[in-house]
Amino acid sequence: MMPMKKNHTMQEEKIDFLHHNESAWNKQALEQNEWSQAVSTELINEVKEGKWEVHLTPKPLNKAWLGEVKGKKILCLASAGGQQAPVLAAVGAEVVVFDISEEQLKQDERVAKRDGLSLKTVQGDMRDLSAFENESFDIVFHPISNHYVEDVNPVWREAYRVLKKGGSLLASFFNPVVFVADRNPQDMIDGIIRPQYTLPYADIRDLNQEQIARKMENQEALVFGHTLSDLIGGQMKAGFVIEDFTEEMQPHPRFLIDKFLPTFMATKAVKLG
Repeated sequence: MMPMKKNHTMQEEKIDFLHHNESAWNKQALEQNEWSQAVSTELINEVKEGKWEVHLTPKPLNKAWLGEVKGKKILCLASAGGQQAPVLAAVGAEVVVFDISEEQLKQDERVAKRDGLSLKTVQGDMRDLSAFENESFDIVFHPISNHYVEDVNPVWREAYRVLKKGGSLLASFFNPVVFVADRNPQDMIDGIIRPQYTLPYADIRDLNQEQIARKMENQEALVFGHTLSDLIGGQMKAGFVIEDFTEEMQPHPRFLIDKFLPTFMATKAVKLG
């Protein structure tokens, strides 16, 4: 089957994916999905005793990527949900959580109020960090979420701007190969990977009107698959130096390709100058 051609359509122009995704994540937060289940008081108490971990990918993050957390100014970028930010705040960081979803941010606020933590929440588009001055943070912590915006390059440029010299961007994302195949469930059962889409991928461009309407009716977030040139090369173009990189297998494969290669990726990028 030939890959689908990329055409800029009226359909694409009419869809306000950002506000749709905001509503989709508000719904997921209210339904307490996997990424909206706030950490418990018991866990926060363990963190205060020195037993803690955070995640960019399913496995705990190598703490060497963070360095000394206490006293650091950390921006949890598109990372609300009451999971990572409260842990970093309990360790002693000065944390700001920035996210498009008000309901996701409320999860962090509830944990902070419940457990006496100090953190700040700000609602907005991850591509526009104009709420923050240049060189405001020591670390930008950005778990998998940039597949919800069409262009990831503004995310990298803004992260670079708000980081102090010597600061680190810790980011994770999907290997874009996951966006290439047809998602027919029967293909996975039959062990077939059927290339259908070219990269960069976009629901709003590559799905037909019926498929998009179904996703929007079900309030499912619209997604985008970026190229490695944008995901990794884009960080370097923004000015970062990639200091470390890791890949990880999907522990709960959603697509057949997940069984054959690591589809989680994470980078540690440093602002040297």
